[in-house]
Amino acid sequence: MNKLYKVNCNWYILIFCIALFVSCKQELKKEEIKVIETSRVAYLPFYSDETFTPHWIKPNTKEEQSFHKIPDFNLVNQLGDTITSKTFDKKIYVTDFFFTSCPGICLKMTANMLKVQEEFKNDDEIVLLSHSVTPSIDSVVVLKNYAEKHGIIDNKWHLVTGDKKEIYNLGRNQYFVENDLGIPKDINDFLHTENFLLIDKNKHIRGIYNGLNRASIAQLITDIKTLKNKG
Repeated sequence: MNKLYKVNCNWYILIFCIALFVSCKQELKKEEIKVIETSRVAYLPFYSDETFTPHWIKPNTKEEQSFHKIPDFNLVNQLGDTITSKTFDKKIYVTDFFFTSCPGICLKMTANMLKVQEEFKNDDEIVLLSHSVTPSIDSVVVLKNYAEKHGIIDNKWHLVTGDKKEIYNLGRNQYFVENDLGIPKDINDFLHTENFLLIDKNKHIRGIYNGLNRASIAQLITDIKTLKNKG
């Protein structure tokens, strides 16, 4: 009788320990989620050149107003609509550079940008902008087909083509998307980068992210929420 009682007690203790372990693990997951959803800083830094040295400028100050901004541009999206910097007035946007015939990293970048689209698909303040680096090949029709193939939402995510010089100037001299510092390049040097950039409502660069890295994309999503709520 005592032996049977001891066996039953041992089973109860084992079940209790398993339940406690599962409960603690669930709580840990909740804490991990909170960490992911919490920004690293009160507000995001500003960037002004290819070194991506962070400038901790307080938003809505004179220093911010005179800081580097993305200038006006004139491009065309997959719908044949003209896209300028005014398209992004009062918008936060994520931008990158790609080409539709890219067999490698561009597909992974598109897949990760789709995650950002899904996260903010019902938020009109958040939009996406992808520039073709082979604009002579990526016509409006080609971009439209690419958009339909990959589930890209029109007017939420703009795939743009246009003048090659303008696109390359934007990429290299305004967004600073390439990592090879100090290497002189011209229009004949192919522009290819996996970087995503976060741009605020005032056209300032507020973050750079590896478009191939899941953790970096998760941080991008967190930073978008921070930028929207805190500036």
